[in-house]
Amino acid sequence: MAKQTIEYKVGIYLRLSQEDMRSGESLSIEHQREIVTKYVSEQGWTIVDEYADDGYSGTDFSRPNVQRLLDDAQGGKINVIVCKDLSRFGRNYIEVGRYIDYIFPMYNIRFIALGDGIDTADRNSNAMEMMPIINMFNEWHASSTSKKIRAVMESNAKQGKYKCTYCAYGYTKADDEKNTPIIDPDAAEIVKRIFTMRSQGMSPRKISDVLNGESVPIPSDYYYAKIGKVNPRNTRHLWSQSTVLPILRNPIYIGHMAMMRRTTVSYKNHKTIRKPEDDWIVVENNHEPIISQELWDKVREVERSVSRGKRCSDGELRPLSGLMFCADCGHKMKSAGSSRRKKSGEMVRYRFFNCLDYSLFANRCFSHYISEKDIHAVICEDIRSLARSVITDEEQARQDFLSQKAEISERKSRGDRKKLNESRNRLAELNNLMQSVYEDKVNGKIPEDICLQFLTKYETERKELQAIVAEIEERSAAEKKDQEDVEEFIRRLKKYADVQDLTRELCLELIEYVTVGASVRGQPREIHIYYKFMHKPLINKNNLFDNENV
Repeated sequence: MAKQTIEYKVGIYLRLSQEDMRSGESLSIEHQREIVTKYVSEQGWTIVDEYADDGYSGTDFSRPNVQRLLDDAQGGKINVIVCKDLSRFGRNYIEVGRYIDYIFPMYNIRFIALGDGIDTADRNSNAMEMMPIINMFNEWHASSTSKKIRAVMESNAKQGKYKCTYCAYGYTKADDEKNTPIIDPDAAEIVKRIFTMRSQGMSPRKISDVLNGESVPIPSDYYYAKIGKVNPRNTRHLWSQSTVLPILRNPIYIGHMAMMRRTTVSYKNHKTIRKPEDDWIVVENNHEPIISQELWDKVREVERSVSRGKRCSDGELRPLSGLMFCADCGHKMKSAGSSRRKKSGEMVRYRFFNCLDYSLFANRCFSHYISEKDIHAVICEDIRSLARSVITDEEQARQDFLSQKAEISERKSRGDRKKLNESRNRLAELNNLMQSVYEDKVNGKIPEDICLQFLTKYETERKELQAIVAEIEERSAAEKKDQEDVEEFIRRLKKYADVQDLTRELCLELIEYVTVGASVRGQPREIHIYYKFMHKPLINKNNLFDNENV
């Protein structure tokens, strides 16, 4: 009986990663293709298709052409896979082993790695016995290379070298060794406008609407237009929140180089994740800033506000949007509007606030209706009243504000200062006493057991005094912070001393939040205004009662 001849349909696989490119021509796609096609030709086989992943890591099996290769193999289009060596197929020990030991045999697929002498048609060969070791070494190489690259990137970041592929919008790269960011005047003006609009309380979505309305090119369109190319990215060519927010949160615009802000899960999992800010590598005052520190801080303050800047149905962002809370159930108050016809026939639109929980579920709370006009008048009068107290007698107003913020009385502060001095003096005495006792023990003047008793007693007292000193110093630091807060509050009050109506910018500069009580006939209505720098900000931005300071 004649031996059955197998028709081999070959798929050749080629791969080159960015790390491999540094190894020279020996790993290039062309070199791999030459070696593999020569071997296939010598065997008299037919190459059905070529699968090449250029610029992909071997640890990642989601590579587009390796997936196409595996789909074609399982679908019967090819029954032989040939690559230059095992590392070209992959550097993931588990995935490579799974395919070669389980999946390929299941579909009668022959796998050949020329450089390693691996051919699954001969399972008993020495090369097949060594394959697990080769596989593990390939993965170790990927891990080692990843660590070295990460170390180089961290070193470059600490030196202020700007090694990003694309420069941040608003800057171009200099030709020096560090690729220092240089201001691009045209784009920088847009960056300034974005920060200014946000500092005035405009939401990222509204900012993007303004820029789209003015047909301002998005950063990627602007970049490619400057180099005379068409933007190859799949984009709608419109500004959006996801375009604006990264600009608002990038400290490069105040002259600080913040690198290593993102990382991958591991050398195997290339999913990008954002690192905590404490883990960033920041080189301060690295280049010329586009915006001032004051504007940056103002935007950060807006970002921390309890208000998310939700627009009304008419598309308008109201001054107190997101800052009003129901004093009874703790939920935010919803801004709404209604129209009424005057006797003259003129239609007038009124705006008002009411408890959101009541609006959605009437049985959970009750009406806290208050007109926008009335609450604006109450807040404006309160701001003017506080400003008048500052203008009339600033020092007295300062002391009144400090008293409101202080958690301890002035008498307690004086007592703390006295106790702090006494504790520090006693600590110095204890250090001398402990040294003296130890020297007496060494010189044989007192027995060792007596020495230990003294040292134990002194050490216990020292720890207690250190704890007292730390507590008093912490309170002193809080008092200093209170003074700084009061000075900033006074500065802002002066700015709005003659306020006649609320603006979004004013509300975000002065107000933390406002609580409104129910309207009960015959009783005064409770409205509490909580000011920035004077009251603690809310932790939960949606419910008043889920916060430590309430």
